[in-house]
Amino acid sequence: MISYPYEWPFAALKAAALLHLDIQLELLEQSVALSDASAFNIQFIGGKPLFIDYLSFRRYREDEPWLAHRQFCQQFLNPLVLQAKLGVPFHAWFRGQPDGIEIGELASLLKLRHKFSPVLFSHVVLLARMQGRVDESDVAAAQAASSCGLKRSRFRAILEQLRHFIAGLSPAGVSHTTWGRYATDNTYESAEASAKHAFVERFAADALPDLLIDLGCNTGDYSQTALAHGAQRVVGLDGDHGALDGAFARATAEGLDFLPLYQDLANPTPGLGWNARERQGLGERLAAADGVLALAVIHHLAIARNVPLEEVVASIVSMAPKGVIEFVPKDDPTVVTMLALREDVFASYSRETFMAALENRAEIVAHETVSSSGRELFCFSRR
Repeated sequence: MISYPYEWPFAALKAAALLHLDIQLELLEQSVALSDASAFNIQFIGGKPLFIDYLSFRRYREDEPWLAHRQFCQQFLNPLVLQAKLGVPFHAWFRGQPDGIEIGELASLLKLRHKFSPVLFSHVVLLARMQGRVDESDVAAAQAASSCGLKRSRFRAILEQLRHFIAGLSPAGVSHTTWGRYATDNTYESAEASAKHAFVERFAADALPDLLIDLGCNTGDYSQTALAHGAQRVVGLDGDHGALDGAFARATAEGLDFLPLYQDLANPTPGLGWNARERQGLGERLAAADGVLALAVIHHLAIARNVPLEEVVASIVSMAPKGVIEFVPKDDPTVVTMLALREDVFASYSRETFMAALENRAEIVAHETVSSSGRELFCFSRR
């Protein structure tokens, strides 16, 4: 499935940036260069980045400037720096500016201590100052600014400097041990988790989905179970940045065809660009999905985001012809906590409303209660 940089976890954008630099360094040895540095030229199969724009290969010309420098900074370096140094996730900003995060905008946010970094001074601060001095309407000045060439050795040194810097970045505000904590916390599984795994196993073995959507995938626990028992590919969607980096680490380490993407399920990626068709919306790209998991997610949409329960169920069922939905009752501890600091205006959030919404659209193939609080799993087949 096609995905976009503003949907990738931090670790995925970092992997894409390193791949781009590695390709450019290797090509430079063959006197070949890349004509641009678009992050959209890279796609993922699971946790593996793949370069897809071979038409951007061209003959390297000695002493030419790095014409894609600004694009690399805006689409790779700047988003990573924004999250790593300032603790601001890049996704919403990048989605609003598909050409990337402007150099001048990032430079204005950097703190004084950041500007002492040779990389940030050279590729953000200094570049922003140079651009500020050149009026883009002044063709002669723009041409003069772009004519400053680079010796091949200097170009290689810049690429290696950027690679070393980016390789050392990690997202601020997100634990570096997300993946390690996940493994430690799950050495012993609760009876509820075991029952859910078994239910997902049976669903995957029966449905054999080619493309499975895992809504609220977290670190990919149930995605991995589905892949091990019949699913061919899984696209996981979640809004927790730490969990997504853990999911991406899992996909990479275990070679899973599992692509975790950042999504606000109540505000998914729309069509963007010219006529809103240049970049497809999430729904269009997931239209081929033939399975969906919605485990421990409907209460977050219905209560935390005020989406009517019937609409939540309708949306999930519309995503794929077969799937699993978990119903979390109002007296479940998680929902009780969610309602502790707000007025309960959710009279329609009930098992009766849920069942009516589901049965109006699908046949219930299997059902199981998996917790003492009354959580239930429903396997459905859309009518």
